[in-house]
Amino acid sequence: MKIAILSRDATLYSSVRLMDAAAARGHDARVLDPTHCYMNITSMKPSIHYQGENLLGYDAVIPRIGASITFYGTAVLRQFEVMNIFCLNDSAAISRSRNKMAASQLLARKGIDMPITAFAHNPDNIEDLIAEVGGAPLVVKLVEGSQGIGVVLAETDNAARSVIQAFMCLNANIMVQEFIEEARGTDIRCFVIGDKVVAAIKRQGKDDEFRSNLHRGGSASEVRLTPQERATAVRAAKIMGLNVCGVDLLRSSRGPLVIEINSSPGLEGIEKATGKDIANLMIDYIEKSLAGKAK
Repeated sequence: MKIAILSRDATLYSSVRLMDAAAARGHDARVLDPTHCYMNITSMKPSIHYQGENLLGYDAVIPRIGASITFYGTAVLRQFEVMNIFCLNDSAAISRSRNKMAASQLLARKGIDMPITAFAHNPDNIEDLIAEVGGAPLVVKLVEGSQGIGVVLAETDNAARSVIQAFMCLNANIMVQEFIEEARGTDIRCFVIGDKVVAAIKRQGKDDEFRSNLHRGGSASEVRLTPQERATAVRAAKIMGLNVCGVDLLRSSRGPLVIEINSSPGLEGIEKATGKDIANLMIDYIEKSLAGKAK
């Protein structure tokens, strides 16, 4: 097979691992920076070009599209879809998961448990907004944030008011979310491929840090999931329409709570913590998917 990996950096751990895994299985994989792609949109002969080259003959695409280029990255991916090339995650599913408000609303509609969450842009009554999630301590997040950026823990109502007012001055869309104290600064990253969780890690924030993101200096260790946690992660991925994703859960007194779904989950932390060859499993999923389409 000829596989395109849409990533802005060929030297990233995930990009290198996917290229190596594809090569080990006899495939030709190449990293393409989506911001350097351009497209000819026509119903008769759609095409996509990269640095002057017409990208013909690809069998599959692995999107590794960063949040900062979601709009253009998904447009490039959609062009591959127009050309009937298999995409590991499709553009609609990635866009859906990146819109935190829409994703939360869809998950809630389908009965997926989450921390109590309120969305706002310019609330007339901040007190009501705080009350909606049960008061402080609470978490305030920028809707457009990622990797723990734009996430603040407000430990008192006064602190919450100050943070919300500050974000309002930036004309930003925000989420105000219930703080799950019993999680103790940890979350669970479930790596879903197809209809199963292939690996899971517990991420622990640094001392005095409630955010557990590995980008923020957190640590990771392999964790055994409960049947309910496993089923919740798989169901959340299916609702989003993602074949491959990271589903982040909090362990609460009322069961697992979904806090985020990542359509381009990094491989380094989870592969090193679990010893599992997830890149190989992703290539295997592509092979089986294309074999199924050929029948």
